[in-house]
Amino acid sequence: MRALLQRVTQASVTVEGQIIGAIGPGLLILICAMPNDTEATAQALAQKIAKLRLFKDEAGKMNLSLSQTGGAALVVSQFTLAADTSRGTRPGFSYAAKPDQANALYLHFAAQLAALGIPTERGQFGADMSVALTNDGPVTLWLDTES
Repeated sequence: MRALLQRVTQASVTVEGQIIGAIGPGLLILICAMPNDTEATAQALAQKIAKLRLFKDEAGKMNLSLSQTGGAALVVSQFTLAADTSRGTRPGFSYAAKPDQANALYLHFAAQLAALGIPTERGQFGADMSVALTNDGPVTLWLDTES
């Protein structure tokens, strides 16, 4: 799986003019399932993200995890993280998991974060979404379970 994490002070996702998910301080997680991913992959990634020390402690150092701060996660499916830009100027997306598999893994990933005690909101798989956020830092990380 591929994930792009953005530390935020707030984030929301809107579909057809309605906010369907919103968080305060925490992480906006754009997530993409790849063809070889499994539920175990999603679970391992959720556990890693919950423990990553991306939040400031009393001394101002990035020393606290999402679990430790009580922050929330807004999880948004993002198949374009699988873009292949090696040829030409139009990205290809054949490296992304097929929609049925991708949706199941997206839901499983979000459920695993919630099971770890992380307040979790979601976007809507396959929808045309508008995502609003206020970066904190900014702190942005790219995770790929293949590497």
